[in-house]
Amino acid sequence: MKYLGDSDVRSLQINWELLIGEIYKASKTYDEGDFCQPIKPYLRYKDLRNRIIAMPAYIGGDIDVAGIKWIASFPKNIENNIKRAHSTIILNEESTGIPYAIINTAYVSAVRTASVTGAIMDKFIKSRNGENLTVGITGFGPIGQTHLEMMETMFGDNIEKYYLYDLNPEIAERIPAKYKNKVIVTSTWNEAFVDADIFCTCTVSKSPYIDAKPKANSLHLNVSLRDYKDSFLKHTDVVIVDNWEEVCRETTDIEMMHLNQGLQKEDTITMAEYLFDDERKKDGIVMFNPMGLAVFDMAVAKQFYLQANKHEKGVVLES
Repeated sequence: MKYLGDSDVRSLQINWELLIGEIYKASKTYDEGDFCQPIKPYLRYKDLRNRIIAMPAYIGGDIDVAGIKWIASFPKNIENNIKRAHSTIILNEESTGIPYAIINTAYVSAVRTASVTGAIMDKFIKSRNGENLTVGITGFGPIGQTHLEMMETMFGDNIEKYYLYDLNPEIAERIPAKYKNKVIVTSTWNEAFVDADIFCTCTVSKSPYIDAKPKANSLHLNVSLRDYKDSFLKHTDVVIVDNWEEVCRETTDIEMMHLNQGLQKEDTITMAEYLFDDERKKDGIVMFNPMGLAVFDMAVAKQFYLQANKHEKGVVLES
């Protein structure tokens, strides 16, 4: 069995094109039913704002990987200069069940999240023949930073500028020097939102606050799931979910839209339908709400494992 620590995975070169391609493949395989993914349980105790989530999954096709992700989110950690989220993935041989890798996946999780976003952006930009786009990002912690890297690497030629908002006034210090000429730091979320062709939430917001009318034909990447008020539904033309049963719970924006605005599963489309079904409506204002599928974590983690082997990274543990 191989253990990959945080320094091992961070030392690997991220191939965003490859990983977004894996998300496309996993979405197709998932849609075809070649997967097993139980609804993930939430472990809560003492301070109920904290949670540890179990995410087991198998995804078939060319990916063919099984495993489990164990991810903790403790929001108050930030007050003590500790990262909010910590996670580990165990990968098992699909034919024998033998575990062959343990991966420290805080960074891998951020890369997976941005890769899923990247697949939606890729389809959106290609379908709109997008160029000279404006991107707004609210929240610039590890997830926001990873998204900026992915966006600029994959779609930088299409993106004219980024508007960036974060509650932390020292946000500018986190922006890599190579991107600073395209990034404008704003003093309110609305300044980043109002002219955004693509708007991405990467916060740990406890309650929704986005209630403004968005730019026409814009894409809303609701990565953090709790930033949009339920009344925002009236502005949307297409609502995408990765899995309705997963995302319509835990006080997500989708659950609130369901309870307060009458949004139903049949009013949404799946990620696979958005990526592959050309007959589905995809124009107007599009909102993507990803709860996070464990099959995507397994697909991305396997790629990290393969790259680590290729570059002789990690530690071999005794059986």
